[in-house]
Amino acid sequence: MKIYNYPSAAAEKKVSALVNRDLDFKQKDYQVVSRIIDDVRRNGDNAVIKYANRFDAPKLAPGSIKVTAREMDAAVKKVDRRFVRALNRAASQIEAFHRQQVQQSWIDTQRSGTLLGQLVNPVDAAGVYVPGARGGKTPLISTVLMTGIPAKIAGVKNRVMVSPSTRAGGVNPHLLVAAKKVGIKDIYKVGSAWAIAALAYGTETIPRVDVIAGPGNIYVTLAKKIVSGTVGIDMIAGPSEVLVIADHTATPEYAAADLLAQAEHDVLSSAILVTDSDRMARAVAAETDKQLAALTRKEIAGESLKRFGAGFVVEDLDAAVELANRIAPEHLELQISEPFEYIGQIRNAGAVFLGHYTPEPVGDYVAGPNHVLPTAGTARFSSALSVDHFLKKTSVIHYSKRAFKKEAADVMRLAELEGLDAHVRSIKIRMKNP
Repeated sequence: MKIYNYPSAAAEKKVSALVNRDLDFKQKDYQVVSRIIDDVRRNGDNAVIKYANRFDAPKLAPGSIKVTAREMDAAVKKVDRRFVRALNRAASQIEAFHRQQVQQSWIDTQRSGTLLGQLVNPVDAAGVYVPGARGGKTPLISTVLMTGIPAKIAGVKNRVMVSPSTRAGGVNPHLLVAAKKVGIKDIYKVGSAWAIAALAYGTETIPRVDVIAGPGNIYVTLAKKIVSGTVGIDMIAGPSEVLVIADHTATPEYAAADLLAQAEHDVLSSAILVTDSDRMARAVAAETDKQLAALTRKEIAGESLKRFGAGFVVEDLDAAVELANRIAPEHLELQISEPFEYIGQIRNAGAVFLGHYTPEPVGDYVAGPNHVLPTAGTARFSSALSVDHFLKKTSVIHYSKRAFKKEAADVMRLAELEGLDAHVRSIKIRMKNP
């Protein structure tokens, strides 16, 4: 991991590359995904099965797309008690956090003669996308919880899950048990762009939904981007990111481990260290090299650090926080002596982890806040997945005759300036014929 003194010309070049980094969609990939979506839209289950057979499960049949009750019952018998205990803890704490986000409808009658308000209602149907992760061998259980629980709390009645089939034509039992835990009954063995298309437009087997949530590879991300507007989506997410701010009290082994925890995700992931201590920067860099050698995914993590990793030495912690705000990372860790003193200075981050014993993985699994977070600098204007993503807000407006007459002239004047004659007439006709 290369160390930079910030500010400097070399450091600025590196920071600019990180800040201006986009999701890097290739036109070829966009065209491929567009064709897949059009195919599914026209041909439904036949198209879905065609792609599933080609890329995931060669023998998956049209009649076996949906997970059966028998498969759900069998899954329960295949998982151990330790998993169930961990699942229950995670689900309970995630649910407790997200219940704090629930909004209520409201009515305001303070202005004489008017009733104004907002209706808050869940969408009718939501689709949860859960990546296959190496053919089902590394099931992303946390994704089921982080997407399914907010939808449940929002009150969405029809919740479905899609996840790529294994080669044998099944779904990892841990995913099925997690889905059952959060109340998802309808699960389909399809993934990638064709699964997103099926959720957006519906097929003979897979129902159309109103909102799609959940992470995925470049093809899933592109598919969500293309169907956005036809359905709601959570966000357009890129590779995972972490920025660790460390002062002299940080433990180099901890900081290095947390940087690598993100770097191992993907060669495109970014892991950034910011510190006010040159000594700490070099200690973390050395420890990172040491730990990297022992990782199963060392090639991936190593390439990630080489391309998108860096260490920045700044003047003080105020400068460190400002640099973090500029980069707007998905995950921001404050491994410093007084992390709570700096909360008020943090403007741009998907999630903030405070203290030496709050590594990012606790947020991934059990802490409670959602781990589906904005990436690629979008934390400047977007937020974590929440209950809100599954809710709609409808405005309510009522005027009495008296209140209408009081404001009619102002409405007409504004409509006249905009050149909208029919708008003016809509008001004037009521003034002439009360």
